[in-house]
Amino acid sequence: MKKDILVGNNVYWVGYVDDRKVPFHRLVLEKGTTYNSYLLKTEKPTIIDTVDISFGREYVENLKEYINLEEIKYIVINHVEPDHSGALPVLASKAKNAVIVATELGVQELKEMYKLHNREFLIVKDGDVLDIGAKTLRFYETPYLHTEETMITYAVEDKTLYPCDIFSTHVATYDLFDDLAKEDIMADFEVYYKLIMDPHRNYVKEMINKIKNIDIEIIAPSHGYILRSSAKRYIDSYDDMSQASSTNRKAAVIYSTMTGNTKKLANHTMDILSDKGIETTIINVKEESDVEKAKEAVNNSDIIFFGSSTRYGDMVGKIEEVLKDLKDMDLSSKTGVAFGSYGWSGEAVEIIYDYLKASTIQVLDSSNIIKATGMNDVQAPIRVKFILDEDVNKFKKSVDAIGELLIR
Repeated sequence: MKKDILVGNNVYWVGYVDDRKVPFHRLVLEKGTTYNSYLLKTEKPTIIDTVDISFGREYVENLKEYINLEEIKYIVINHVEPDHSGALPVLASKAKNAVIVATELGVQELKEMYKLHNREFLIVKDGDVLDIGAKTLRFYETPYLHTEETMITYAVEDKTLYPCDIFSTHVATYDLFDDLAKEDIMADFEVYYKLIMDPHRNYVKEMINKIKNIDIEIIAPSHGYILRSSAKRYIDSYDDMSQASSTNRKAAVIYSTMTGNTKKLANHTMDILSDKGIETTIINVKEESDVEKAKEAVNNSDIIFFGSSTRYGDMVGKIEEVLKDLKDMDLSSKTGVAFGSYGWSGEAVEIIYDYLKASTIQVLDSSNIIKATGMNDVQAPIRVKFILDEDVNKFKKSVDAIGELLIR
């Protein structure tokens, strides 16, 4: 560790430079990476994020050169993933008086991951502030950037944003600051965005709205370069990249309904996809003539949502006639999603899913979504019991996430 690297007034970089070829999210980081951790030496000394779990003991030994660990008052964990929280168990065992600061979900996850049930935690919510003595920290919840519990921390007096994974780069550098880099880092900055943040574009927009009126001079992320040449340049870049690009993709929502609940879901789907610039056709398969219209829509679409209500453990209407013919169609370039409502057991959605799996269509399910985005609360096939508000909101969230994934 290079010593006495000042990020701001009494703010030290205490991270770790990993200059290996680093395995990460089923990729190999050819340029390595850094795990940036920060020590704010105030009246109530505070750590913001730690380092990867592999380097926890070394991290703590290095940190002892800066401070008596028992003097640490707060440990802020913006994001629970082990490349940032991994050193917490070792640090917490030495910093016995420290209060651990995180979002409500973050606290739950940290307790379970690291068996810290007996430690003192401070749960913070959007806009909460914490006085650490001569510095004030303000917290903003930024879910799904890139996991649900994530938050960012803003040091008010220093005008410094600590956004963890947001605004990061995967580069192992001992220079650490963007204005000391030997070449423009924007290419690495944009690659990181596309790999990690782009699946969560809507949440990037929400984050930008939260910070747009904050006076930010330095962005101190948890990977790669600390950005002090022009914070606005990097924020504007995220803003630009998060804007929906024009798309020529077409979608179809093909469904059968019994009491009208599945029709409501179909209409929600059409509205969400249309808002994303996807030209969407909707067909209620009630009559024989609707079957041919539906098959034509399948042929003309890139994304097809197939839905049905459940009645006596089966589908309703004429949708099965459409599904039976899918096996004879070349659907290899198309994506299919199953959805529907039910009141008792909900078999219809699973039957639709079986039909899709038996065809050449690329079936989107929860496994695909988790691997692409890390979002484990987005379901597919999408099943809604009755039409309760809570379930409908979950349905909309799932369709929205699927829509974002399909227009990348």
